[in-house]
Amino acid sequence: MGNEAMKKRIRNDVIKKRNALSPLQVAEKSALIIDRLLALDEYRNARRIMVYLDCRNEVRTGELVARAMADGKSVSVPVTDISNIILTPSLVIDFPGDLHTGPWGIPEPKPQSVRPLDPAALDMVITPGVAFDLSGCRIGYGYGYYDRFLRRTGEGTLYIGLAYDFQVLPEIVPGPHDVPVHMILTEDRLIRLNRSH
Repeated sequence: MGNEAMKKRIRNDVIKKRNALSPLQVAEKSALIIDRLLALDEYRNARRIMVYLDCRNEVRTGELVARAMADGKSVSVPVTDISNIILTPSLVIDFPGDLHTGPWGIPEPKPQSVRPLDPAALDMVITPGVAFDLSGCRIGYGYGYYDRFLRRTGEGTLYIGLAYDFQVLPEIVPGPHDVPVHMILTEDRLIRLNRSH
């Protein structure tokens, strides 16, 4: 089986498991994961963070956005440019008032609320993924938005993947353009990966 076919199979299997989670399980696991993130020194020290906005049973991030804004951080969320396959961080001032439903049902800023930021200025990117492995490789939805985006961030930007524990696999064979994360947080563990950009 080729790498793309393998990734597709993993993607389908993990999404099926994720879709089977009840709203209560999603809420409880997400709360544990966000608490783990908020306890990190890296979070405390970060001034500018980008946070994905969840949909379809992903680890919920709304509480993180609200908490980070209350903590005085500059919080941005991604805006999707489908025609160019580009994500742009957009500063959030009114949460959730700045948002509407964007492409694929994912919340993102309304056109009049888009406030673009330079990706290189971010200290931390909270990164979604369908699956991760123990070396930080990730499988997304197959479009490459985050791999392209992460390559535009700064030298010291920290990439943190949020996942339920069953989304962490022993090994994923990376593709040539895949960008790994530096840390993975699940409801059960914190996985730190020693890697530079």
